[in-house]
Amino acid sequence: MDYDVIIIGAGPGGIFAAYELTKNNTSLKVAVFEAGHSLEDRKCPIDGVKIKNCIHCKSCSIMSGFGGAGAFSDGKYNITNDFGGTLYEHIGRDAAIELMEYVDRINLENGGEGTRLYSTTNTELKKVCLQNKLQLLDASVRHLGTDINYVVLGNLYRDLKEKADFFFMTPVEDIDKTDEGFLIHTKDKDYSCGKCIVSAGRIGSKWMEETCRKLDIPTKSNRVDIGVRVELPAVLFAHLTDELYESKIVYRTEKFEDRVRTFCMNPYGSVVTENTNGIVTVNGHSYDDPEKRTKNTNFALLVAKHFSEPFKDSNGYGESIARLSNMLGGGVIVQRFGDIIRGRRSTAKRIKENFVTPTLQAEPGDLSLVLPKRIMDGILEMIYALDKIAPGTANDDTLLYGVEVKFYNMEVDVNENLETAYKGLYIIGDGSGVTHSLSHASASGVYVARKILE
Repeated sequence: MDYDVIIIGAGPGGIFAAYELTKNNTSLKVAVFEAGHSLEDRKCPIDGVKIKNCIHCKSCSIMSGFGGAGAFSDGKYNITNDFGGTLYEHIGRDAAIELMEYVDRINLENGGEGTRLYSTTNTELKKVCLQNKLQLLDASVRHLGTDINYVVLGNLYRDLKEKADFFFMTPVEDIDKTDEGFLIHTKDKDYSCGKCIVSAGRIGSKWMEETCRKLDIPTKSNRVDIGVRVELPAVLFAHLTDELYESKIVYRTEKFEDRVRTFCMNPYGSVVTENTNGIVTVNGHSYDDPEKRTKNTNFALLVAKHFSEPFKDSNGYGESIARLSNMLGGGVIVQRFGDIIRGRRSTAKRIKENFVTPTLQAEPGDLSLVLPKRIMDGILEMIYALDKIAPGTANDDTLLYGVEVKFYNMEVDVNENLETAYKGLYIIGDGSGVTHSLSHASASGVYVARKILE
């Protein structure tokens, strides 16, 4: 065997699996294979001056590399079973919370000390939301910030690289089962291992699907979340973000009874682009450093779409909508809320004269030509509902960026140990379809590592 354990993917799941394995058994030979760059080499070329739009790098440094797609997020670790994945269905609610709290302690020990832990416990805002047909989900939220999150990841890597072998820019092409374990195929060489942990992340969804098909591992269709990123003056949401920071608010539309939710709230943050399998979508970041803050807050409004037979390609549906946005706007489209209500596209002149200054240079356009009517209607209903608890949300000058899509992997058939039918092959993190967040993915890595150590 070349290695006792090979980990595919250096996102949160892979990092914390490697951390737990090497911490508790120093004699283990562990390798981590990552399709993207090392942390220090992850540089997005978009500088807003010479390069203003996505140039489709071979490996998107926002989505791939050490730290995964969460490396340049605003570092929110939500400690809850109410959202972020269904890890608790496999390991139990108490065990899931305990693992997330353990991950939180590791983050604090590696540079996250001094960051704030927010909580929805005993907040009066729950009552205010319920009075306006909104539901505020329960959670404790550790906000590291994009800057501190990068520091934590850097410290973890400096520790791990002395204990495990890292192979960057080395995508795994195939996995084969052998009599002794598994054979991992890369472009240049094959590597053998006794046990294999797959933590391919959301960006590895297509590869994960193909791998499961090849190995005959059962999967089932998951969902896709489609929507926009809203940007408005930070003062409008300050009463929510100052107390809760991340407020996960859910609304059930009157027209279709669809669920619309807020996601990834970034107080005083910036709107950014990301590239998933060649498709440019929108996201948001925020920093812990006060000097890096903006005057705006941004958050996503997402409508969850679950599909029934015979349709199974939920991600393909989301991709087709995002591609339409890329076709019309060359990337991300931005539109004023007032223009949407008046049934007209936004223009460069209207955006320039807008009271809210955009933090992302996007193409002014018409999102109603991109988003299906049902999804657009749900988003507009949600904005008016939020306007009741945060007056000003439905102002004409509120900006909507599209498209934001959250792709979920096909849910892989794993047992209570997150192990497939192949003994020793584990699927963790967002690539499993079981987790959808930094905290859940990290916890799944620790959990599987402990099962291997046992």
